[in-house]
Amino acid sequence: MRQRGSRRSRPRCSAEAVAAAALLAVAACGPARAEPLQPYEIVGDAIPQPLTATPGDPARGRAVVINRRVGLCLLCHSGPFPEEKLQGNLAPDLAGTGARWSIGQLRLRLVDASRLNGETIMPPYYRIDRLDRVAPAFRDKPIFSAQQIEDVVAFLATLRD
Repeated sequence: MRQRGSRRSRPRCSAEAVAAAALLAVAACGPARAEPLQPYEIVGDAIPQPLTATPGDPARGRAVVINRRVGLCLLCHSGPFPEEKLQGNLAPDLAGTGARWSIGQLRLRLVDASRLNGETIMPPYYRIDRLDRVAPAFRDKPIFSAQQIEDVVAFLATLRD
């Protein structure tokens, strides 16, 4: 029996539950354009070559990162976004990302972070194979397009402090 005025503790969400919610929310926004995946080569812990011939645009990348209907980055990450009131604390702060990792390392982390950490909760933004429980409308479609990957990489590379 609950006493008057007592606080009821809320259950804590597991990282896996938050990641699943993120994937569902991304899915609710619709699949990425149905273009074939660009081939890439992983060298060590990086994808050194861009996925597109068009250089990434940091302004477009920032817009993707803070957009809560596109990549949902701020569900798990926080960063230098004072206008965004609710930011995550399950994943590394994005501040200083460009100083911690090379462009190629950032690219691999976005394309498929599970290549570096099999236990990661970060979704693979540019992978379509080895995925479970994908709705039919989203099969064979990456979360981000190749250009969105390049735009986000260009933005994250600017975060040096």
